[in-house]
Amino acid sequence: MDFKQLRAFLTVAETGNVTRAAEVLHIVQPAVSRQLRLLEEDIGAPLFDRGRHGMVLTSAGQSLVGYARRAMLELERARAEIGDNGNGVSGLVTLGLLPSTIDMLSSPLVAAMAAEYPGVHVRIAMGYAGTLLRWLESGEVDAALLYGAARSAEVQTTPLIEESLWVIGPKEAKLRKSKPMPLAKLVGKKVVLPSAPHGIRALVEHACAVANVTLDICAETNALSVQRSLVLGGHGLTILPPIAVAEDLRTGKLSGAPLADPPIARTIVLALPADRATGRHVRCAVDLLVREARRAIDSGTWLEGRWLGP
Repeated sequence: MDFKQLRAFLTVAETGNVTRAAEVLHIVQPAVSRQLRLLEEDIGAPLFDRGRHGMVLTSAGQSLVGYARRAMLELERARAEIGDNGNGVSGLVTLGLLPSTIDMLSSPLVAAMAAEYPGVHVRIAMGYAGTLLRWLESGEVDAALLYGAARSAEVQTTPLIEESLWVIGPKEAKLRKSKPMPLAKLVGKKVVLPSAPHGIRALVEHACAVANVTLDICAETNALSVQRSLVLGGHGLTILPPIAVAEDLRTGKLSGAPLADPPIARTIVLALPADRATGRHVRCAVDLLVREARRAIDSGTWLEGRWLGP
């Protein structure tokens, strides 16, 4: 098994087609087929079902994908780090950000990295807390921002930000920051919520249990964009941190009010692996990520955020 075989395998898995994979890899099709054949001989199992609908991963192929991606990522990290010719900090860093924070933090973070550590190549991965936690545990990301509810013996966390959850509705709902909405006031109204086990869903369900409130959940989704669209379409109210729809609140497309009785807040934490070393280039990237998050709080860009970090 070698990296050429793994690269060919992953490219075919992503494209579903040997011809297309050859184009992506800039090699001839027989070479791709040969790499796959050698890899299957080494593994001792077929990795693809070859049919008229293209190349479909077998169960063995599906198992190998995760390992192959991590192996290729580690090689890229090594190449980037070893490629430092004495010109300062260098390497590949993959950072995981939550959907509600990625638009706000990614641009200033990339700009800061380019200005201060031009030798560091940054990858930004978006995912919900559970997904980011799995990526962090498996080594697919080097650091991540998570909800404080995420727990793992393989991850160390530092609280950074506490943010309140709001009731978010269309502009016609006329929700106002100055008039908090008790949780009980949502009874009888259609509500759109994230699907379980999303962190916000867990917080809302716990608050409902404590307050003995039952919500009429008309739709569930694991996509923030869909959640926003359903509210804009008048299908119901939702519960989100205001930063998740900050632009819509600013322009008046949506309206919002803090939740009350009980108020609900979530904590954003910085998560790093506890079972492997953190390279200097990763620490530099993490320091800038924390700095940009603090700036977003201090400037008011991070709506209703309260700084907890160092």
